[in-house]
Amino acid sequence: MERKEEILRLFSIKIRTILKEAKLDYEKLQEIRLRVGKPLLLLYQNREYFINEKGQLLNDGEEAYCMTQNEIRETMEYISNYSLYAFEEELRQGFITVKGGHRVGIAGRIILEDEKIKAMKYISFLNIRFAHEKKGCADMVIPYIWNMEKEHEIYHTLFISPPGCGKTTLLRDTIRQLSNGTRKRKGLKVGVVDERSELGACYMGIPQNDLGIRTDLLDCCPKAKGMMMLIRSMSPEVIAVDEIGSKEDVKALEQAMYCGCKLIGTVHGSSVRDLEEKPVLKELLKKRIFKRFIILEKKEQVGTIQGIYNEKGVRLN
Repeated sequence: MERKEEILRLFSIKIRTILKEAKLDYEKLQEIRLRVGKPLLLLYQNREYFINEKGQLLNDGEEAYCMTQNEIRETMEYISNYSLYAFEEELRQGFITVKGGHRVGIAGRIILEDEKIKAMKYISFLNIRFAHEKKGCADMVIPYIWNMEKEHEIYHTLFISPPGCGKTTLLRDTIRQLSNGTRKRKGLKVGVVDERSELGACYMGIPQNDLGIRTDLLDCCPKAKGMMMLIRSMSPEVIAVDEIGSKEDVKALEQAMYCGCKLIGTVHGSSVRDLEEKPVLKELLKKRIFKRFIILEKKEQVGTIQGIYNEKGVRLN
C-alpha cells in the first residue's frame, strides 16, 4: 500500500483516478509515459499497455485516455512539490529523482546560453520509471568476482549487456553485497560515482536504494571527475560506475587502478568481442586488466546471465 500511494501522489488527480480504477500490482509496474495529446502508456509486467478512462488496459491506443497540457503541468507540480525552480539543476540534466528512488525523465523546449543548457520550458513529455531493487540478484556472480587467492580483494569486473537487460540492477546488488560482506568475507569500502542517479537514486542527497553499509556515493557527478574525487577523499577499496563510454572515463579508470582500487562497472555490448571493436575500450582490453566479464541477455527474463568469462575468454560458469 505504501508503494502504491508513493506512486499515485506523483500524478494529476485525473491520472490518479484512472490508475486506481486499473487495480494494478504496483510491484510489477515499471514505467508510465505521459505525452501531451497522446495516449497514456504503461510498461507493466514487461509489456506495453494503453489505458482508458475506466482504468482498462488496452493493446490498442485508439480508445486510450489522451494526456492534456494541464495534466502534465499538474503532475509536474506534484513531482516538484510546487517548487520547480528548486530543481533547475536536475532539469538541465533531463530528469528528477523523487522519494522512493523513482526517476522522472523530462522533455520539452531547451533554452541554451553559450551553447550550454540553461533551462527547460514548455515541458510536454514525462517518463516516470519506477525503482525496483532486486536484492539477491547478484548471488550467482559474487563468488566469481571475489579473488580466491587474496582474501580481501575482488577482480576488476565488467558487466556487459545491451540496453534494458538489467546490468544496472545487477551492479547495484553487487555493490550492496561487496559492501556488506558475509560471514566468510569482510565487507569492502565501496565508492560509487552515480552520474545518472540510477544506482543510488538519491533524493535530497540520501540514496533510496540500499548500496550497503560501507558505501559512499557521489550523486550526479561525471564519472571521470568523481572517481578521482573519491580516491582522494574516501579511500575506497572498490570503485563502481555505470555505463563506461568516453575516453575520459577510461583514462580515469586506469588512474584509479594505478591507485590500487578495484573497479566494477557496466558497458553496452553483447560480448567481449563487441567491446574490442570500440576504439575507446580496445586498448584497455588489450592490457587484460579486467579479469571478469559478466555478460547479460534478455532471453528468458531481464537479468539473465549468458555467461561469466575470465580475461582469456574462458567461460567460468
